[in-house]
Amino acid sequence: MIQIKVVNKGHQRLPEYATSQSAGMDLRANLDGPVVLRPLERRLIPTGLHIALPPGFEAQVRPRSGLALKHGITVLNTPGTVDADYRGEIGVVLINLSDTDFVVNDGERIAQMVIARHEQGLLVEVEVLDATERGEGGYGHTGVK
Repeated sequence: MIQIKVVNKGHQRLPEYATSQSAGMDLRANLDGPVVLRPLERRLIPTGLHIALPPGFEAQVRPRSGLALKHGITVLNTPGTVDADYRGEIGVVLINLSDTDFVVNDGERIAQMVIARHEQGLLVEVEVLDATERGEGGYGHTGVK
């Protein structure tokens, strides 16, 4: 388990894993009052959290399945990426994909944050790529089985 430095400028407790096998920890809304998300409306919801990740890591902000299934609420830029050198507040871009208003309350679990390793790649320009069985077959190339 890696250590992640955090400054909590909000009034919510720090995110934590719900179980010993959880991949993500819940992020909570840090609000002065309720925020109404109308159908198809998107809003940046603050968490009050600022983190410092070690190099080679990112924090991925992902939707909560319960909010998605029960209310049609999801994270618009999913997964949202928090880079290791970002020191600003973690915000969650929520969107209401339902046909009814949804109220985001202070302290509500609005997303989950997954810590993941990543690598940077070096692009090397070439004239041609090696051939594969798939080739240029794109979306739906394998057909219906």
